[in-house]
Amino acid sequence: MDKNPIFITMHSPIPVILSQVFPQEELVIRSVERISGGDINDAFMALTNNGPFFIKTNHTSAPHFFDGELRSLNLLAATNTLTVPKPFGCGKVNGMQFIVMEWLHTGHPGEDFWENLGTGLASVHTHSNELFGAARDQYIGTLPQSNTQTTTWHHFYRDQRIMPLLRDALDQGLCTREDIVCGERFCNRLTELLPVEPAALLHGDLWSGNFLIKTDGHPALIDPAVYYGHREMDIAMTALFGGFDPLFYQAYNAAYPLQTGWQQRLAVSQLYPLLVHLLLFGSGYYGRVKTILQQYGN
Repeated sequence: MDKNPIFITMHSPIPVILSQVFPQEELVIRSVERISGGDINDAFMALTNNGPFFIKTNHTSAPHFFDGELRSLNLLAATNTLTVPKPFGCGKVNGMQFIVMEWLHTGHPGEDFWENLGTGLASVHTHSNELFGAARDQYIGTLPQSNTQTTTWHHFYRDQRIMPLLRDALDQGLCTREDIVCGERFCNRLTELLPVEPAALLHGDLWSGNFLIKTDGHPALIDPAVYYGHREMDIAMTALFGGFDPLFYQAYNAAYPLQTGWQQRLAVSQLYPLLVHLLLFGSGYYGRVKTILQQYGN
């Protein structure tokens, strides 16, 4: 949450947003600054007499856009493992959707930063559920993400993740009918490709842009899309764009060992986030999607 100090005038919707979230408090806004907030949302730091708040806004017409993030943050906080920013509320003002949460001051990584992140994620993953999925749907980026619950991971991964996105990609001209056939074969092999695991509480979008370094040098998680799934989904996501420090994986495996062969299985779980990126950002991700489909779907 590092600031990019561009002053925002009081024509900003921020005062209305804060008054909606804190109707009983007399907040005095001292400054509002736009900060880097990723590709999807506008982000702000509002400094008030009660301290700073982090606010994300989006003009999307998608209903209840930030509800899933608020629920995800609360679910992660309830594990008492890794720090997450406390969410104070979300809603809609003049057609703009928003979420307000705690501002986390950032610092430099401590010597045991990666060990703490690995051990902390392992602790998150020990929180389990009888069913895969979640009680409510949410978004991954701006894509709707179905969380309809099932009793087995291979059915959930097939029906709520891989095949719906492949069909959407076909409709948008981003893949071929041959890819759909390969996708069906890929999904039919999931019981042999992935070991049986209990449904673990997942961050759901754990890449290097979705953790922070707090002022005490410890990690914090941000921007989750939580559901109960195969824990190799989170691990595979950490390795998708270059990977985390080796100390992270060592600490994770010391705390909650992954089943043998997890490194060789990463691509199986990476297919879903690659399909998400294909739909959100275009054909530049098609080559990696095609490679995985051909590797496991022929």
